[in-house]
Amino acid sequence: MTEFVRFALEEGGSVLVEVEEEPGLARASRASGVVRQASASFERALHEVRSAATAALAQFREMGPDEVELKFGVKLDAQAGAVIAKTGLQGQFEIKLKWLAAESTDEPAPEEDQRKP
Repeated sequence: MTEFVRFALEEGGSVLVEVEEEPGLARASRASGVVRQASASFERALHEVRSAATAALAQFREMGPDEVELKFGVKLDAQAGAVIAKTGLQGQFEIKLKWLAAESTDEPAPEEDQRKP
């Protein structure tokens, strides 16, 4: 059964998000295509996930890589707002850290012009 959650936008209006049906028993009167109201605005829901991503990114930046790539899925829920999506049975981040090799200093320094004016 398809369910939708309406998330209010802080600037006005709203966005409908298709969500997975909650597991368990469904009410006999529940119709397909039901639209439920989210408990938080769309921006507020995403802000929570953004805060978690910022904290994770700060931890990996302390390691000093040249590049950090942080990937994760976001799932929207009427009651919980935005949550980090699970894959399989576990929630996960996919982290990519990259260090570039230091440039070689074997090249001779350019010679200074020793001519006098």
